[in-house]
Order: sequence, then structure tokens, then C-alpha cells
Amino acid sequence: MAYIEVNDNESLENALRRFKRKVQQEDIIKEVKKHSFFLKPGEKRRIKQALARKRLRKKMRNLQRKYE
Repeated sequence: MAYIEVNDNESLENALRRFKRKVQQEDIIKEVKKHSFFLKPGEKRRIKQALARKRLRKKMRNLQRKYE
């Protein structure tokens, strides 16, 4: 749960900016989107495998650039 304390001399805009940054760092929005609808176990597995392939391609691309 994201929580910030507003200082006495801090403006509301600055506090809101800090709150948004904290929410983004804690991946709260990603977690809410993930739980907003039901996925069948097979669909979860396909998504997980697709993300793993994407990470592997990115890693291989970075390694390939490193040795060029």
C-alpha cells in the first residue's frame, strides 16, 4: 500500500507527484490490472511463456550487440 506523509510546507502538487512515483515503483497499477479479470490457467501459461520468450529475445539481442 502506497503511503506518503505531506510535510507542513509542501504543496499538494509535490505530494501528489511523490505519491504517483511511489505507486509506480510498487507496481500497484500493474497488479490491479492483472486481477481485474479472470484468466484461464492455459491462458496464464501462454502469457507467461510469451513473456519469457520476449525476455530471452531481448537478452540475446543485447548480447549480440555487445559482441559486434
